[in-house]
Amino acid sequence: MAHSGTPRDSAADGGRKPSLSQLRSQIDKLDRQLVSLMNERAEFARQIGHVKQSTGQQTYDPSREETVLERVASANDGPLSNESVKAVFRELISGSRAIEQHLRVAHLGPAWTYSHLAALHRFGSAVDFVPVASISAAFEEVQAGHSHYGVVPLENSTDGRIADTLDNLSRLPVKICAEVPLRIHHTLLATCDRSAVKEVYSRPQALSQCRNWLARHLPAARLVEVTSTSAAAEMAAQRPDAAAIASRQAGVHYGLSVLAENIEDIAGNTTRFAVIGHADSSRTGKDKTSLMFEIEHKPGGLADALAIPKRQKLNLTWIESFPMPGEVGGYIFFVELEGHRSDLRLRRAIASLEKRCKRVVVLGSYAAAAPVG
Repeated sequence: MAHSGTPRDSAADGGRKPSLSQLRSQIDKLDRQLVSLMNERAEFARQIGHVKQSTGQQTYDPSREETVLERVASANDGPLSNESVKAVFRELISGSRAIEQHLRVAHLGPAWTYSHLAALHRFGSAVDFVPVASISAAFEEVQAGHSHYGVVPLENSTDGRIADTLDNLSRLPVKICAEVPLRIHHTLLATCDRSAVKEVYSRPQALSQCRNWLARHLPAARLVEVTSTSAAAEMAAQRPDAAAIASRQAGVHYGLSVLAENIEDIAGNTTRFAVIGHADSSRTGKDKTSLMFEIEHKPGGLADALAIPKRQKLNLTWIESFPMPGEVGGYIFFVELEGHRSDLRLRRAIASLEKRCKRVVVLGSYAAAAPVG
């Protein structure tokens, strides 16, 4: 049955189409209903927050929020896209959460870097974003309790692991409580025409991911590495013959024109970000668990360790090795398995690893997330 606010079909109304004023009147009516329903939902969220506080639970539950977003997307019949519906609900959840607690979220700054965009996708805009100068600073913000959460890059589909993140995970007792796979779309931005560009600014990773495009279209331009894509956009805004590789949002912020879009060499370029905090996320039934382990430096040690998930029929979705600081030939390994640490098979796998390894650390369980952006 059609919603009461749906415009009447012209055939059912003698062929007459509703006028512009009639359509706008219906939208105004629906807007009032939406505002009322959003505030009603926010009130229930506030009550849930009170229950959580009385039982010592955290206000922010990333797994629950991921489940809600997937649920509303599955209920969507259009014409809005699932991404649009999720974006609306993400902000609604963010605003509702802020009634009870204003979160501080550290990210690699400044604003409108890809780390900032990942944080926006995860938390919405109703939080206090804390831009920091390095990945280590984001970890330190969380470890010291200055920020509730941090958003750090974990791996890129083109360039692989992010060594600084693995190094900090190996040293600091923080948890991975959510993931944000962000599609990275590089945009060439400037105040001039492409033919006038003599220099191109960006982070080393962004320049690397666009090297073939740049060689074809701007072969004479000098490539200049800077600290962030947002810094690149800011510098391009101040130079009449320079361009930046950054996000479209950074271009809007600094008043730059788009010279070319999606200039990344590999389609589907994605950076997976980790949300770090102090607690695991609750089980959703569609989860991942990250582990770090150190093995004896002997033949077959790694093969023995990796045979354990196989025996428990656990799917291994990610593995990285990382040199042990100060130990020649020593490595620690990062792995990601499908499932939650509370699942029986994962509990058995962790127990078996603890018997075979010198050290095992559960870095966190979190809901598997679909790519965004």
